[in-house]
Amino acid sequence: MVIRNVNLETVCGVKSKLPDNQLPEIAFAGKSNVGKSSLINALMNRKSLAMTSSQPGKTQTINFYNINNAMYLVDLPGYGYTKAPPSVKEKWGKMVENYLHKSKQLKAVFLLVDIRHKPSANDKQMYDWIIYQGFRPIIIATKLDKLKRSQVESHLEVVRDGLGLTEGDTLLAFSALSKQGRDEIWQTMDGLIGWVEPEKKKK
Repeated sequence: MVIRNVNLETVCGVKSKLPDNQLPEIAFAGKSNVGKSSLINALMNRKSLAMTSSQPGKTQTINFYNINNAMYLVDLPGYGYTKAPPSVKEKWGKMVENYLHKSKQLKAVFLLVDIRHKPSANDKQMYDWIIYQGFRPIIIATKLDKLKRSQVESHLEVVRDGLGLTEGDTLLAFSALSKQGRDEIWQTMDGLIGWVEPEKKKK
């Protein structure tokens, strides 16, 4: 998708009512500080639309980004933030669960993990939980630029084993620094929502 217009349209807190969107939605989930905001900014060709921070737990709401009036990219709160009180973690969990259950337009959930490390217990729990909610998560291994090229395949194998991925699962690698993997992620999203560029439709 060629990005022409991006707008942070809706921000939902714990007590907010979810929007009744009519456009397809694709959600992004990931552990705190995994690079989710950096990925979202890269996908939307923006430097600071999604606020990045070295402080984990920054995203505490569900943010709906309207892209080209064609789809919503949905940024879910980061999980695994150890300093958050249990009561807050529970509220975040219920908020996300409520969204996954009630969204009528959600087409897929992308789950971000750090390519440098074996998936954590929280990552595996989130992967299993998304499947339990009825979605087959698409995995994005972030921080690709932190590895040497010769290390990439072995680290991807660790991610596959750690999450228990099957042949049918999609695993993509991404670097916020070089933007490597951006086009593959967009191709995947375009396929999920059935997007074809307007100029291509005319031919």
